[in-house]
Amino acid sequence: MANAGTYYVYILASGRHGTLYIGVTNNIRVRLEQHRTGRGSEFVKKYRLHALSTLRRSDHRKRRSLAKDNSRTGDATGKSGWSKNIISTGPHLL
Repeated sequence: MANAGTYYVYILASGRHGTLYIGVTNNIRVRLEQHRTGRGSEFVKKYRLHALSTLRRSDHRKRRSLAKDNSRTGDATGKSGWSKNIISTGPHLL
């Protein structure tokens, strides 16, 4: 799944209404494997974020980074409207 110029924004969750991690990568398979094995992020490892709740693809890293930044702004819990709705529907295990 690694294509030059193709990027993915993904959200990992600890569970329904739980902690979120939002990331950007150009190789989603490798990145999720890194997270699953505890090598991807100290934050993911610490909060045990092993549920993939959403994945969005784009050919433009700049646009995906903007979406990532926008998703980090939201209510007091730090969840934006769209990410809160995604978690409410139930995340999928990696």
